[in-house]
Amino acid sequence: MGKGKVYLVGAGPGDPKLITVRGLETIKRADCIVYDRLASPRLLSHAKPDVELIYCGKLPDRHTLTQEEINQVLVEKALEGKVVTRLKGGDPSIFGRVGEEAEELVKHGIPFEIVPGITSGIAAPAYAGIPVTHRDFNSSLAIVTGHERPEKTESSINWPHLATGVETIIFYMGVGNLPFICQQLIRYGRSPQTPVALIRWGTTIEQQTVVGTLENIVQKREEAGLSNPAIIIVGEVVKLREKLQWFEQKPLFGKRVLVTRARSQASELSEQIAELGGEPIEFPLIKMVPPKRQEELDQALRNLSQFDWVMFTSTNGVAFFFKRLRELKLDIRQLRAKIAAVGPKTAAALEEKGLVVEVLPGQFRAEGLLDSLRDQLHAGEKVLLPRADIARETLPRELTRLGLEVTEVDTYDTEIDAENAEETLELLRQGAIQIITFTSSSTVKNFVQALGEQNLELLKGVKIACIGPITAETANALGLTVDAVAKDYTIQGLIDIL
Repeated sequence: MGKGKVYLVGAGPGDPKLITVRGLETIKRADCIVYDRLASPRLLSHAKPDVELIYCGKLPDRHTLTQEEINQVLVEKALEGKVVTRLKGGDPSIFGRVGEEAEELVKHGIPFEIVPGITSGIAAPAYAGIPVTHRDFNSSLAIVTGHERPEKTESSINWPHLATGVETIIFYMGVGNLPFICQQLIRYGRSPQTPVALIRWGTTIEQQTVVGTLENIVQKREEAGLSNPAIIIVGEVVKLREKLQWFEQKPLFGKRVLVTRARSQASELSEQIAELGGEPIEFPLIKMVPPKRQEELDQALRNLSQFDWVMFTSTNGVAFFFKRLRELKLDIRQLRAKIAAVGPKTAAALEEKGLVVEVLPGQFRAEGLLDSLRDQLHAGEKVLLPRADIARETLPRELTRLGLEVTEVDTYDTEIDAENAEETLELLRQGAIQIITFTSSSTVKNFVQALGEQNLELLKGVKIACIGPITAETANALGLTVDAVAKDYTIQGLIDIL
């Protein structure tokens, strides 16, 4: 077996979107990922399904892995012929001990690459509204460790030169030594009134910023209860925060939002939550699979020319409808029916396929579609409803009552997907989720089933938002308290109500 390769990768400061393109490539390529607590867990979702994950933090049977143990793991996995990605918070070259790991790989003849990352000392201040350089305040910048080797008997930092020789100073992991740092800077000539900012968990929804001066920042830190991991920035640029802070002003900052849509649909909602400053946690509760009653769908597709109307009630229905058409090698041009869609997303999916939607309701549910259609329907017309196996019966029942001949076919079946139930329960126990979103009645039912009714008490204090009244009714019936219902029954409507 040949040797593998090791990528020594900077994962960025915490926000998973701040990883580099190259860094993300190495995650997707890895057979084994060795990661620490400062690397966002959400980055691991990009890895291959069969990837081996090794956490360098605390383990049940021992404390944190030593650097020597980490070096050994990298060597062993590479010698097994694996592609190994060593994922470190921030940039691996800035107090990330990448040099020691690279030296060990060289010793064993293992090929490696160093992939730089965005360092927290620059990113955290930027997210706190503090650019580390500004022409009106400074022309020099120093990056200093605030946590030197514990075995040192005295500091190796040149405090007399550092205190007055550099305008902006950034200390990494120095909150525990904050009194000593402030004392040394003042002792060697820095004004006690020099502005200081402490930024904990920068670029994440837990970001916490405390501002003061060298004279009072220790007291302010104690009052705020701020601890590591945090960046200390000393210098006049800290004054810019009053004017430039932006991240904490986002409407969903500090909120972790559970997204319960199917995995294939979650991205749109998740992206908008992240754009508004929240952290989306995807807990897909539904997966779509081909229908068990495939013959009924196939028969309807082969007889498309016989229908006067085809009414679509979801984008999933559209996707599976056309997927099966392709599999059967049937030509959509046999369709002579008028097309109706329950909402704008469904209409857009149809228009992408080259079909003109003639009816689009004002209210995006079955009742709204019926109201919009009523004047155009005639008794005896044939209607095809390609839908999910769990679709509501309102539409076919009312169409039949109006004298139309309705053919219902399942274009897909829905199944519960509760793969992440234990992780979600743990987050709820920790009080780490502030909002839960539901986009259909089936997601509500599957949520209660996946968590278990005995765990619903964990939802106390958690806000629940639903995409529409039908979903909200289901939630209420199952014992959940709904705090908000979208006015427009769309993802954008749900975002607006959040």
